[in-house]
Amino acid sequence: MNIIIAGAGEVGQHAARELGADGHNVVVVDTSSAKLQSLEERLDVRTLPGNAAQAWVLREAGGAKCDLLVAATNNDEINLLTAAVAKGVGAKKSLARVHHSAYLGHRGLNYAAHLGIDELICPEYLTAQAIARTLHNPGALAVEDFARGLVVMQEFAVGEDAPATGSALRELKLPPGVRLAQIRRNDSALIPSATTVVAQGDVVTLVGEKATFEQGRKLFASGKSKRVHVAVMGGSALGVWVCRALKDPRFSLRLFEIQRERAEELAEKLEHVTVVQADPSEPEVCKEERLDGADAFLAVTGDDERNILACAQAKSLGVKTSITILKRPAYLHLLSHVGIDRAFSPRTVAADAIRKLLESGPVWCLATLSQGTADVYEIRPTRRATVIGKELRNVKLPPNCVIAAIQGSDSVRVPGAEDIISVGDTVLLIGPHGIERDLKRVFADK
Repeated sequence: MNIIIAGAGEVGQHAARELGADGHNVVVVDTSSAKLQSLEERLDVRTLPGNAAQAWVLREAGGAKCDLLVAATNNDEINLLTAAVAKGVGAKKSLARVHHSAYLGHRGLNYAAHLGIDELICPEYLTAQAIARTLHNPGALAVEDFARGLVVMQEFAVGEDAPATGSALRELKLPPGVRLAQIRRNDSALIPSATTVVAQGDVVTLVGEKATFEQGRKLFASGKSKRVHVAVMGGSALGVWVCRALKDPRFSLRLFEIQRERAEELAEKLEHVTVVQADPSEPEVCKEERLDGADAFLAVTGDDERNILACAQAKSLGVKTSITILKRPAYLHLLSHVGIDRAFSPRTVAADAIRKLLESGPVWCLATLSQGTADVYEIRPTRRATVIGKELRNVKLPPNCVIAAIQGSDSVRVPGAEDIISVGDTVLLIGPHGIERDLKRVFADK
């Protein structure tokens, strides 16, 4: 495919390297000739000096025959303009990287839809969500957050003293916007009906709108769950996203930031977080703040070496889980030697999101639930699909499938039987492994 990348910064360079290695024809556009020269010396890509927000520059880069434009400069507004102009000169798809939550969260306006952009991504936000999923899942059960956190899907074991134990589903009175999508019992999976009785030892997959999900979760989870104490090192944008992603009564958060002015700013911005102006990698701070009692330590500064050393020290103190952010994959081989549990890279996360946009077809497998009992599919029905305009009660799905959520242009919901799939909606479905062909018969053109 023909791909144009606007911006030769960290994300742009990494995307160019990964997509070029995948065999795509990549052109990188940037206003810095020095950056482009360095890129040409290391990668098999074509470069073009210029401002990609200008139509003539994009046309010279091949915008009229472009399969995907990736706007990845460090300026949100330039990225939005570039991605919109790219569609105007003929690019099939465009993606813009944004940092500010005002653009990402649809507050006041769906910028992507308004500007005709196919996708907005924030690598820091996506990385924070991945970290949050890890901490929500201490037992390594599958967790997926969809639709920018507005809909949550979690898989977990039914607790011993859970209110739902021994009750039929119709007796539970699940809160609005919450659905029990699947039950795994004795290594087999079933789609529950109104008469299904929840038993101790079941592993349930629960889907819900964020506002009511926790209320539904309490019916199935043990009432004895203790608070998880998390220490976050680094008041960067990623640190803020992580704290927001972990805004949950089950988590007790401390955010460490060295700079006083930034610490004061974060204390006002994050009311649910205890902000400490200190360096948690210093031994005296560790002792004073009793970091040895933390359940998880997250190092999310922009310094790879500092992150690794701080996580290693946290593990030596007895912290159960240590997670670091790495910009450079060259350090990955060191992590297992120093006991670090997980590492995430915003650049890699961004490249994965770009690859997903390049995939053709209406059906993608997003995740596999634990023990391979089922897959989670993301489906974008085509304009002439048989499901368009039908109430879900009248949609004939493959056996053992359930629609977990529907995302529209400006809303996301856990649907009921009377809900309708419209043109432009994205459907999240749980079903058996390997049914992509069957799903295409339902959600592709008639």
